[in-house]
Amino acid sequence: MEDIFTIDIHTHIIPEHLPDFKTRYGYGGFINLDHHKPCCARMMKDGEFFREIEDNCWSAERRMEQCDHQHVHVQVLSTIPVMFSYWAKPQDALDLSMFLNDHIAEIVEKYPRRFVGLGTIPMQAPELAIRELERCAKIGLKGVQIGSHVEDMNLDRPELFPVFQACEELDMAVFVHPWDMMAKDKMTKYWLPWLVGMPAESSLAICSMIFGGVFERLPNLRTAFAHGGGSFPSTIGRIEHGFNVRPDLVAIDNKVNPRDYLGKFYFDSLVHDPAMLDYLMDLVGPEKIALGTDYPFPLGELEPGKLIHSMDYSSETKAQLLHGSALSWLKMSKSQFV
Repeated sequence: MEDIFTIDIHTHIIPEHLPDFKTRYGYGGFINLDHHKPCCARMMKDGEFFREIEDNCWSAERRMEQCDHQHVHVQVLSTIPVMFSYWAKPQDALDLSMFLNDHIAEIVEKYPRRFVGLGTIPMQAPELAIRELERCAKIGLKGVQIGSHVEDMNLDRPELFPVFQACEELDMAVFVHPWDMMAKDKMTKYWLPWLVGMPAESSLAICSMIFGGVFERLPNLRTAFAHGGGSFPSTIGRIEHGFNVRPDLVAIDNKVNPRDYLGKFYFDSLVHDPAMLDYLMDLVGPEKIALGTDYPFPLGELEPGKLIHSMDYSSETKAQLLHGSALSWLKMSKSQFV
């Protein structure tokens, strides 16, 4: 494996110790951690088990040990999507966001050559979201991670546009991650919300931003989508055909062909399939694909960069995928890390 400078744009982190948010806010629905044995914890939601995590989910030092072993030089940190809490009361979601963002900012400040931070913001309250976005910029975060929808609002909703506008104005990158998957009540077996719902959520987010005119109105907005854009890339032909044959249903807010936006936003490389990575390369080029692994979770790429390194690409192309596109998306330079 070539030794190429590597940035992973898709990694999740959570503080080791969380407040009792239920007591703090007076109602439930929030995650708490049960540290039931050394170096491990159960994520619990109102007494129900959500996920088992290990210390690499909160320890910067443990992450760096693993990154050194896996030849990852820089991780971009973002919260675990279940922490978005878009359903919570706005002031409580703001307070929770500030707690999570301060934690990430502290890690970045301590290890500025190893980590870049993305914040989380209370998207259900756009004015508060913009306020926290501005604070994120001041405390050294380079962007925000948002969900694929905000409760019953898709990302085309006019109420959300000022948040995207503020991201563009503040030069903050946006990372869109699927969460709270559609039709999850119909997918109670086989881990289907993660296998079927997540790819659909990413396509929902991309289509909403395209058809809602977000990219058209904000050409300098730097947006990346998790999991290789989910099902969007493989269905762009269907999406374009729908735009062409039923513009009365599809092109009601934006008259531009959706295919014209390919190359206007980024995908991470988390597609698990050489043929799919080749297809993405043909679709948008290496300049719009950045390594993303979903570290430290099992549905991610367990050996960061393995797929990219396995491909018959030039060293220059691999370098673009492993760090060049990430630097462009973050608007940073390699000299800030080496």
